[in-house]
Amino acid sequence: MRILALDTATPATTVALSGIGEVVYTARDDPRPGQRPGHATRLLPLTAAVMNRAGIGWDGIDRIAVGLGPGTFSGLRIGIATARALARARDIPLVGVSTLQSLALRGPDARPATAGLDAVFAVLDARRGEVFAASWRLDEAHEFDNALLLPHAFAPEALAELMAPLGPTALAIGDGAIAFREVLERSGAFIPDDDSQLHKVTATNHCKLAASLQASVPDEVRPDYLRAPDAEMAHRP
Repeated sequence: MRILALDTATPATTVALSGIGEVVYTARDDPRPGQRPGHATRLLPLTAAVMNRAGIGWDGIDRIAVGLGPGTFSGLRIGIATARALARARDIPLVGVSTLQSLALRGPDARPATAGLDAVFAVLDARRGEVFAASWRLDEAHEFDNALLLPHAFAPEALAELMAPLGPTALAIGDGAIAFREVLERSGAFIPDDDSQLHKVTATNHCKLAASLQASVPDEVRPDYLRAPDAEMAHRP
């Protein structure tokens, strides 16, 4: 199955195309510090670049996958609206995937540094002093076993308390783990170096998830904000 995957939940814009032999074609744009995300201007060019490199047209795509977040309001709106439009225009099935679960799939790649790993916490910076987080327990083969913590917005201190019972058997990855490293490391969890690729959401894992999920009508694929948009929160009394 040839799956084209997109994600704009974080500042990065990431695209992947799987199902063509053993190769997964990828492209991404990571804004420099202080630079605004390029979702609106980079998503379609990156998509075209990936398809050109793979040598395939829209008639060769079996499924489109898009990250549902959580993440920024504007980023999710751009990514999901684009995925919906492409799916409708090309009559291609659309699948929404959890950006947090996709990020967590990077966890087993941390071995052997985390040989005793029992759980992966995917942690994204939610701004306003909070993080979006979820976690999955791993079995002996380092495959996902079951959800340990459902996606939610947390104060970093509250998340650290939930992580503490697992201590060094917990791995925390994502830009939220970097932003609140000092707080989360008090739980005993292992957090890779700031420059580790494990902290980056990649659409490659969206392809893996989307292969086993049910496709939806495009208009039924909606963002998973987990909380009200920042603009709405700013106007609350």
